[in-house]
Amino acid sequence: MIENRPLVTLGSHIMLVLGIAIIAFPIWITFVAASHDALRMTQIPLPLLPGDQFFENLVQAMSSGISGGAHQGVAMMLFNSLVMALMIALGKIAISLLSAFAIVYFRFPFRMGFFWMIFITLMLPVEVRIIPTFEVVANLNMLNSYWGLSIPLIASATATFMFRQTFLTIPDELLEAARIDGAGPMRFFVDILLPMSRTNIAALFVILFIYGWNQYLWPLLITTDQSMFTIVMAIKQMLEAAEQAPEWNIIMMTTLLAMLPPVVVVIFMQKLFVKGLTETEK
Repeated sequence: MIENRPLVTLGSHIMLVLGIAIIAFPIWITFVAASHDALRMTQIPLPLLPGDQFFENLVQAMSSGISGGAHQGVAMMLFNSLVMALMIALGKIAISLLSAFAIVYFRFPFRMGFFWMIFITLMLPVEVRIIPTFEVVANLNMLNSYWGLSIPLIASATATFMFRQTFLTIPDELLEAARIDGAGPMRFFVDILLPMSRTNIAALFVILFIYGWNQYLWPLLITTDQSMFTIVMAIKQMLEAAEQAPEWNIIMMTTLLAMLPPVVVVIFMQKLFVKGLTETEK
């Protein structure tokens, strides 16, 4: 029997509303700032209601960025971030799927040793190995390229571990049935393992896409060509524009644009994302 406790329910809802308000208020301020002109954003008090310059600021941000200086619009930077995030997410998933498949279903010497070597790489993020990684990328002539932005960040011990745990829950009878039907290893992988791992792949894609989209240090290090800058780099550079006050309306519009792709990915893949994180039985 569930007790009806109105005060507890009311208190829970109040806390929930307050928590949402605290999280949403900075996003609302960003939207409001993106809808006013530059002069209004330098006046006190700051506005709390939207203005009438939203679409003008959107066009300026996409086409030319902040006024003055050698800055370009953020449209190309959004594209660069999208390509990098997709390459990182899809590359991590593809490599991790194959790695987990080999570790679980193939018997070869030092199999578990290789798995733990992969797992130990969690202690070596790109920030720790950034100098030798940069040297390798530079020697391979991958500076200012999508390959240079993505390949050093593709390997993922976490995804390999998660797919390994998923494959271990799949009954051995499916493997035996596939062998009896004459299916080879890759046929078993494509026709059975991939469909059964669909929700896990979706959950990892959301996490890894956001991880790739939010990268700042690595793109900042290996890109010198402005046409290869990412959207996260653009926000930082707009704040540090030389010899001029920050144009907060354009900066906030750029920030708003930078938030949209991860939000869209989460919204469209929400059901699969939640199911992939909570599903325990196949």
